[in-house]
Amino acid sequence: MDYNLSSYPYPSRRRVIMARRGMVCTGQPLAAQAGLRMLLQGGNAVDAALATAICLTVVEPDCNGLGSDAFALVWIKDRLYGLNGSGPAPALLTRDKVLAAGHSEMPQRGWIPVTVPGAVSAWAELHRRFGRLPFAKLFEPAIEYARDGFPVSPIAGKLWKAAETTFAPYRDDPAFAGFFSTFLPTGAAPEVGETVAFPDHARTLERLAQTGGEAFYRGELADKIDQFSRATGGYLRKEDLAGYRAQWVDPIRTDYRGYDVWEIPPNGHGITALMALNIMKGFHLEERETLDSYHKQIEAMKLAFSDARHYVADPRFMHARVEDLLSQDYADQRRSLIGDRALEPRWGKPFSGGTVYLCTADGEGNMVSFIQSNFRGFGSGMVIPGTGIALNDRGNNFSLDPAMDNCLAPGKKPYHTIIPGFLTKDGNAVGPFGVMGGFMQPQGHLQVILNILDFHMNPQSALDAPRWQWIEGKKVEVEAQVDPAIIEGLRARGHEIIVKQDRSTFGRGQIIWRREDGTLVGATEGRTDGSVVAY
Repeated sequence: MDYNLSSYPYPSRRRVIMARRGMVCTGQPLAAQAGLRMLLQGGNAVDAALATAICLTVVEPDCNGLGSDAFALVWIKDRLYGLNGSGPAPALLTRDKVLAAGHSEMPQRGWIPVTVPGAVSAWAELHRRFGRLPFAKLFEPAIEYARDGFPVSPIAGKLWKAAETTFAPYRDDPAFAGFFSTFLPTGAAPEVGETVAFPDHARTLERLAQTGGEAFYRGELADKIDQFSRATGGYLRKEDLAGYRAQWVDPIRTDYRGYDVWEIPPNGHGITALMALNIMKGFHLEERETLDSYHKQIEAMKLAFSDARHYVADPRFMHARVEDLLSQDYADQRRSLIGDRALEPRWGKPFSGGTVYLCTADGEGNMVSFIQSNFRGFGSGMVIPGTGIALNDRGNNFSLDPAMDNCLAPGKKPYHTIIPGFLTKDGNAVGPFGVMGGFMQPQGHLQVILNILDFHMNPQSALDAPRWQWIEGKKVEVEAQVDPAIIEGLRARGHEIIVKQDRSTFGRGQIIWRREDGTLVGATEGRTDGSVVAY
């Protein structure tokens, strides 16, 4: 890959890390070390990824938990595999019930947005197929931190503090009692650096380790989830849990500048990044920091996102075909709409009729791109008492419009924002990459890939570079580091630009590339507490 490892066009407190035998990158140093422990004990990249993911449920509870979903792209023996660990709406939850409860759109908190959690099943499936170490060993670091305590890291502490305000209106609601007793037992979030322990979480992890995850879906933990749901007006039942298993899927791709960029297929919205890349193929961008470069990227993403939000859903319910959305003819059609002025976003007609991210690599050539999330911070606020299980709010992404493919229905998976990425060239792995952060994720994927393949930046610089984020309509947020002349130029073209000093809303990513000589090159960024560990 053509980039300069000694060049750093953007200020950073980090530098590219290089190694040959193994590497783990993620947004929390203790979790990264958990993965490295597995590599040093003879584990492979899958073992390292799983130990990291399990540990993240403890040390970054503001972004993920035992009630999360998870997606993975896994490179093993010269082949890329995809795993969809997202769950469906409970069988009892219907659109009519949500409307009858007084909601005109899906809420973010409470039982209504809770879908069947997929992360634990994803861990078990990944280990069953590709793991090397005993499953229980992968839980050891997480159990230690949950039982003995860990110091709260800066970004986690900031997000934890914000949750005080978010959940304050629910303090007297019995359904939220588990949240407050688990995460705000003193009434306030822990301070940065304060040691926190989760003994209930530790006992649950021990039980998951002993049962290969079965206790969560078909055992005593499933019974506890069912009981609390029934007692507090929830819809999730043990039958929903018993019927679930993470699903192996075929990754989808597009070619860009001689490389193949891979994503998980719908119901994930990784296809958004691929559609935007297809539009960008028709442009030649010589420099990154120009008005024209920013304008075209924003417009391409706006068009791709408009299509994704309209068409992406549980694939069993989609009317648009993935191959039509990714066709070059359709990309050409969408590109033709881009001029010198900001567009009002509209979907086209393609028919031919809180998240945590991590990546790992080992010395054998195996690599993993893994993402895990409750969705919005701590998720729904539904925490099963005595277990540490914090349930997701993924159902918030369902539509209540019956004309939409993504309209809520029992047993249906929602439009999903978490997307691991992977890059290959000529059938060989280059490596995993990801940018966490809700609807920023495909926008982060697009910008990172363009930074590397169009502007020949090294992985660390590609992550450090200033970012933008399309919000809605013509509204675009940009980081304060963007050139003021570019900001004013975008405004002159009709973009409604909001300059943000806080960089935490622009995604937090990691990258591992494998060079042709086998050297691993890892990067993480200053928007997170991230760490690259290697040997």
